[in-house]
Amino acid sequence: MIRTAVALALAAAALGLSACGSDPDPAAGESAAGGSAARPVVVSAAASLKTAFTEYGEAFDGGVVRFSFAGSDELAAQIRQRVAPDVFAAANTKLPDRLFAEGLVERPVRFATNELVLAVPKDGDRVDSLDDLAAKGTSLAVGAEGVPVGDYTRTVLERLPPGRSAAILANVRSEEPDVGGVVGKLTQGAVDAGFVYRSDVEAAGGRLRAIALPERIGPTVEYGVALVKDAPNPRGGRAFVDGLLDGPGAQALEASGFGPPPAP
Repeated sequence: MIRTAVALALAAAALGLSACGSDPDPAAGESAAGGSAARPVVVSAAASLKTAFTEYGEAFDGGVVRFSFAGSDELAAQIRQRVAPDVFAAANTKLPDRLFAEGLVERPVRFATNELVLAVPKDGDRVDSLDDLAAKGTSLAVGAEGVPVGDYTRTVLERLPPGRSAAILANVRSEEPDVGGVVGKLTQGAVDAGFVYRSDVEAAGGRLRAIALPERIGPTVEYGVALVKDAPNPRGGRAFVDGLLDGPGAQALEASGFGPPPAP
């Protein structure tokens, strides 16, 4: 895929573009004799985690955190090509589990839940329920197939009667590489509705409103995180993951609208 090739070509640079966190402790990093600073913690994370993780990165006391936010499938592809961060956090559990089976990451853990919703512009009046998506002239943005939000969306549509599902799919105007693309189409007024996570609606600053899906068709949305094998900063990566499970990371997730991980 073109977007995969581009992402892989730029991955190494992208991992260093976004940094936040406290100043690193020189004693915790490489030898100060050569003047080198402690290694940052490099985190590849699903686009839907951007608000929560950015907040967490600012509170993280284990050093500087550098983030790369994109579709979970793109980030997994980078790891397969040996562009390895310290931590991989996905908007599903399938991708971390697959990387674990391939021997590329340590055993993943579930660290958060979310809810797929139908989102519309705050002042939009064309869509008030799932039924309206099949109406002629309605425009819809969805995640691309293979992207977690796109797969969750297709799960919902597969649980509808075939004729209704087909009518909704006929109104899809845009398939986006991550949930941020769907949010962008909605906030720009380019489409009438889109499937995103509830946390994305909360992060949109009042520009969107969420329409809950019927419980019988709503998918289970769980997030998985794993330490990448042979990563340059495993100690920092482990501290980052620990904070997601119990600490400032968990608090940032809750404040951003995520739910707790499922009980073991």
